[in-house]
Amino acid sequence: MKAGRAPGRDEQAPGARPRQAGQRHDARPARDGKRHGARGRRDTSLRRVGREARPFLRARTGAILRLAGWSLLEFAQTFLGGFGVARALDDGFLAGRPTTGLLWLAVAAAAVLPSVPAARGVFGRLADLVEPLRDGLVRRAVSRALSGALDRAGDVSTRSLSQVTHQSEIARDGWAGLVLTLRSFVFTAAGAVTGLLALSPALLLIVLPPLLLGAALFLATLPPMAARQRDYLAADEAYAAHAGRLAASVRDIAAAGAAERTVTESRTLAEAQLAASRSLARWSGVRVLALAVCGRFPPLLLLLGAPWLLRNGLTPGALVGALTYLAQALAPAVQALMTMLGTAGGRLVVVLDRFTDAPPPPADDPPPAREAAPPHRGTPVAELHEVSFAYGPGAQPVLDRLSLTIEAGEHLAVVGPSGSGKSTLAAVLAGTERPTGGAVRWRGRPVRPADATAVRVLLPQHAYVFSGSLRDNLRYHRPGARDREIAAMADTLGLDPLLSRLGSLDAAVEPDRLSQGERQLIALGRAYLAAPPLLILDEATSRLDPAAETRVEHAFGALPGALVVVAHRLSSARRAGRTLVMDGPRTQCGTHGELLDSCALYRDLAGLWEPADGRGEGSGRREGNGRGAERGRG
Repeated sequence: MKAGRAPGRDEQAPGARPRQAGQRHDARPARDGKRHGARGRRDTSLRRVGREARPFLRARTGAILRLAGWSLLEFAQTFLGGFGVARALDDGFLAGRPTTGLLWLAVAAAAVLPSVPAARGVFGRLADLVEPLRDGLVRRAVSRALSGALDRAGDVSTRSLSQVTHQSEIARDGWAGLVLTLRSFVFTAAGAVTGLLALSPALLLIVLPPLLLGAALFLATLPPMAARQRDYLAADEAYAAHAGRLAASVRDIAAAGAAERTVTESRTLAEAQLAASRSLARWSGVRVLALAVCGRFPPLLLLLGAPWLLRNGLTPGALVGALTYLAQALAPAVQALMTMLGTAGGRLVVVLDRFTDAPPPPADDPPPAREAAPPHRGTPVAELHEVSFAYGPGAQPVLDRLSLTIEAGEHLAVVGPSGSGKSTLAAVLAGTERPTGGAVRWRGRPVRPADATAVRVLLPQHAYVFSGSLRDNLRYHRPGARDREIAAMADTLGLDPLLSRLGSLDAAVEPDRLSQGERQLIALGRAYLAAPPLLILDEATSRLDPAAETRVEHAFGALPGALVVVAHRLSSARRAGRTLVMDGPRTQCGTHGELLDSCALYRDLAGLWEPADGRGEGSGRREGNGRGAERGRG
């Protein structure tokens, strides 16, 4: 597992599906007429995206305000550009005072100077809005892929791959361009309108009508263009999925003589994609007309109305200043905004709409009202009822009709030779593998991936540690843990030497520079802070020395939750209240003393684990017991 990846509360990316803020079980109400009726039919892509966007933007109000602060320089630059030209003519050159005119032109030119630091500040704040969007979209696509794979609902890999790579980048680039363009338009238009009002309010009577007409025409094209863009993306995904199936089935197609049929299907999909592209291009022609009305008509109308304006008190300098506002600021800003909304903006809405699908809930989800009900008192933490598991339809079962009950506070050890199914049992118990027969229950309810993070933590042999501070690693399962709780945990589990070596909880952790034992201690520490109802250690202490392992197991045994330990030392079985001995599908459960009397395999394993001279665990083997040593290895 790569450092930095966050698999959830499990250390090996279990079936728990992460959900992002704003996701819904029914994320597309417009397509569910039975549930939403007329309201659903009015629910457009823009409304769905708007509902998702509002909490995203509210959470980043500070970044938006900082971006606006830097953009005020653009407002001042626009205002002084046209106003300085007007004053230079009226108060300077036309009044016979060239020095005054030059000073006003210098003011207009000086207003351009802050544009460089303003651009640097704007782009610095832009990342605070753009990168979280892309990261959230990638998480949603991965969540959907994992959910589909867990539910075996079909092949979702092609769609998810397109969303993670192609569509998330479209959304990222489109969102960045939209933010920049919309920001520039708002502050440029505000500066230009303020300047026109300062020169003469009558100028707005000529300039605003064509701007409003063109904007209305442009906005009217957005819904059909969004629909055409959605059709185009759907056709693109369909063709990509078809191409992916072909790449994996070329030999079968040739053997079955289905080449002609395959070519026909490919041609049909390609023609559908071409038709969607042409329809989108036709609506783009209407957008060009709207741009012409907004960008070309205002200066033309101002020139045609110049005689009337001059007769009614408009000065020549004000007329030239108004033309400066239109030609240098307002018209370019309007054209840039409409171009962005008509191209990248349309794609952005459609792409974001495709990410509003939340992963479908599992088929065995109970109703929400029952979901919130607490478990009955005395209900076992986990139960296996006649559970079987095999790695394939024709494979020998690793688990064969195994029944097991684990009570709250119980300490269970699992032992057996290598390959006997211990890790498989841990995975089935944790819900990361689905049994091929029987039932698994957590706290009296069927196992559901959505409940995983609230019920259990599974620690494998290879501990997951990510690049970041030691505090962040330890609080991974419980972000609200306080420093005194972390300090108590470190003292209990023996993390103080590692903490002293790193320096502090805020010290950076480099996973590659940690020993395997140190990684396991960090993973054990975060599990201890989480204190789940069910903790499963799948050889998670294998890199610790016997004394450290004893300390850790005693600490976890004192927690109120159930503890299941896949053991690799006999002392783990001795400390447990019960021990499950596994030899493939054959199992036997009992206390340490009972198993020594009744289970030959357990005695055989004890012969491997216990040295003949009794000097300590793991230091030797009993002579002449080669078969037992071979079976017990691992």
